[in-house]
Amino acid sequence: MTISDLSTGNAGRVPGRESRPTWEAFARELGHNLVRAREATGLSQERVAHAAGIASYTYQKFEKGESKPGTPMNPRLTTLVALSQVLDVPLVDLLPRDLPDQTSGR
Repeated sequence: MTISDLSTGNAGRVPGRESRPTWEAFARELGHNLVRAREATGLSQERVAHAAGIASYTYQKFEKGESKPGTPMNPRLTTLVALSQVLDVPLVDLLPRDLPDQTSGR
C-alpha cells in the first residue's frame, strides 16, 4: 500500500482486480457507515443492538468492521435489514458503493 492509495481511497484494494476492495476493506467501510448512521440518529450502540435483536458486543464489533477480533464482519441479511430499519436508513445506504469480488477463483 502506498501513500497514494491512502489519499485516493484505494487502501485495502486488490491490485489488478478493477480496483475492487478486499472483503476486509468492504467490512471496515460498512462499519463506518453504521457509525455515521447511528450518530445521525443519536442512538447508543446498546440501543441499536437491542432494537436490532443482536448483542451489544456484536454490534460494537460491527462498527469496527469485525465479527471477532481480526475477522472481517459478515452479518446475516436479516441483521443488516434490522439495522437499516433501526437506523432509519435504506439498506443500500449502509453498504459501501464498491463491492468486493466474491467470484474470483470460481
